[in-house]
Amino acid sequence: MTRKQRRLTLIAIAGVVLVAAAGLVLYALSDRIVFFNSPSDIVDKQIPAGTRIRLGGLVVDGSLVKRDDGHVRFDVSDGRTSIAVSYQGLLPDLFREGQGVVAEGVIAPDLSFAADTVLAKHDERYMPPEVVEALKKAGRWQEGQGTVEGAAGAANGPPMPLQPGTQ
Repeated sequence: MTRKQRRLTLIAIAGVVLVAAAGLVLYALSDRIVFFNSPSDIVDKQIPAGTRIRLGGLVVDGSLVKRDDGHVRFDVSDGRTSIAVSYQGLLPDLFREGQGVVAEGVIAPDLSFAADTVLAKHDERYMPPEVVEALKKAGRWQEGQGTVEGAAGAANGPPMPLQPGTQ
């Protein structure tokens, strides 16, 4: 075997090892990766029940219902579609109707969402980047003005000032 052939063999073996390592890492992470979706994405993609995802959008005004046992129900909207969310536990202090929210949980067969984690925005000007992107896809984001039309799912509501991705 010439010196050039030995070098090529070594490079080929290293390449196979790297590809195998990358494959093992991706396989190990496949159970832990949670994708972000807007309410319209859930309906459009027909994501199967039981799938673990992150749901983001705006909490619809007037949809928040709190029970004494700590069970909370609210609707999340991207301006086109609303998804009912149920959650058991304490909500973040900054959680309010009309504000951006990201909830992590599973989809039920009736397209409702059972959340086990709810994340609220930092301040009145912050909007999670994933929510901004979902609102842009839904055509509800007004570029350059940092506002969203019909905030909180209201079809003809007044624009709401927002600032994407700042804390």
